[in-house]
Amino acid sequence: MSEIKPEDSLIEYPTDFPLKIMGATHPEFQATIANVVLEHAPDFEPATIECRPSTAGNYLSLTCTIRAQNREQLDNLYRALTSHHMVKMVL
Repeated sequence: MSEIKPEDSLIEYPTDFPLKIMGATHPEFQATIANVVLEHAPDFEPATIECRPSTAGNYLSLTCTIRAQNREQLDNLYRALTSHHMVKMVL
């Protein structure tokens, strides 16, 4: 596997980067996801999370916009989110 170099990225860092995280509706979903995001983006402000419930109310979509510093940070955050048991999908 070849190493990805900073100049190979289509994104210029640092940049504001929105993450859409979807999971089943649960009273602790938003707080749990905020904590995962904060582990990888300490400057993230949880009060900025945008929440949208599904039509039937079974699922919740959260949009968390972080100030991404580099691709490694984003990759680590995506891995943490996609492996979390409460998360169904990350875009």
